[in-house]
Parts: sequence; structure tokens; C-alpha cells
Amino acid sequence: MLSVHAVRQLRDFVLDVTLPVREGETLVLIGENGSGKSTVLNLISGILTPDRGEIALGGRTLFSSGKRIDVPTENRNIGHLFQSYALFPHMTVAENVAFGLRCRKAPKSEIARCVAEQLQAMHLSDLADINVGRLSGGQRQRVALARALVLEPELLLLDEPLAAVDMRARGAMRKELREHIRNAGIPCIVVTHTLRDVLELANRICLLEEGRVAADGAPEEVLGMRENAFIASFAER
Repeated sequence: MLSVHAVRQLRDFVLDVTLPVREGETLVLIGENGSGKSTVLNLISGILTPDRGEIALGGRTLFSSGKRIDVPTENRNIGHLFQSYALFPHMTVAENVAFGLRCRKAPKSEIARCVAEQLQAMHLSDLADINVGRLSGGQRQRVALARALVLEPELLLLDEPLAAVDMRARGAMRKELREHIRNAGIPCIVVTHTLRDVLELANRICLLEEGRVAADGAPEEVLGMRENAFIASFAER
């Protein structure tokens, strides 16, 4: 279970969100560009620090302004997939997937076993020794997801996970992504601008407007709010 209450002064407005995400639930954040969606992910993962609030995951407090707790990003056990995937272009597929385990100083035998299992799960075994710069967008997405999942995170944060995937491959990759999220069985937050992503991935939708939760509910409920200008345009995409 993820519990978030985070407040942070941004350039144009104050972001103030309260979000719970249950085990195995996928919450999709939608909203205009600049509404605070990616900022929410960065606050949860520890890349940014709230001005005040509290963030807890699995009963463990990750941030609390009142208790002066701020767990470092590397100790939060969160898988964060960035829109750019943030892979290391000079490394091979296997080296990228192993990076987090090496930072944790896991034994070499454990690293080899875990990386091999993730590469097989992501259908990347044949590409283990290939430099990631030679991969397609869909293959890079698999590598980034494998790198996140190999750490056995308690939470997944996915920022526009299919943005770099070729349009022709997005349908298949979306189904793969949904299956991997489901198999992980942990809370997941996805940021997207694509209606198809929402329809196939979301258990819940949260609409952000200038850093505030304007709507939060089941997909059919939120997408049915056609009186909202953003929802009306989003539902027609």
C-alpha cells in the first residue's frame, strides 16, 4: 500500500496531492502538460523533496516533514522508469539490468542469476551482450523495465512508458507491459497522455489540474466526466 500526501511550491502553482494506491492496483495520472504528473512521481521516488507532507510505502515512512524523515532515493526500493528510459548507452543490455544490483553490492552469483531471469522474462536473453544504443524503442523499454523489476521493488513508477516505442509496436508492447505489471503484484503509478494506455492499464484514474486532484475514480467514471474540458478532449484521442 502506498500513501501519499505531498505539498511543493512549483513555479506557477502549489502542488498539493493526496493519493492512496493499493497492492496490485495501477493508478494512471492524466492531465495537461505541466499539471504536475511527473513531479508527483519524482516526489514519491525521492528525486524531489516535498515542502511538507508524508509518504509511506508498505507501512514504512519514506518522507515525513513532521517527523523529519527523508529516506534517500536509493533506499526507497522503488522502480522508476523514466520517459527517456535513462539507460547507460555505453553498457550492454545485461550490464544495464545489473546496475542497481551492483550498486547494492549483491553477490556476483546472485546478480548473474537475477539478471538472467529478468532477461528471459523480458525476451531479451539473445540481446544480453548487445550495446543498448543499437536497440529499438521497444527493446529499450524492456531493458528499462527489467532494470526496475530486477530489484524486486515495492512500487513501480512509469513515466510515459511507451513514448519512445514505435507506433506500430505500441499495441503489443502495451499488452506486455500490462502483463508485467500484473505479475509484479505491487502498487503502480503510470503517467500517460494516451487514451489507449488508460483503457488497457488503469484500475483507477486521477486527473491533475495545476497540482490538484480534480477527479479520482474508476476509468469509466472519470472518462465519463465530459463536462471537464480536458476529459472531453482526452476521451476523443
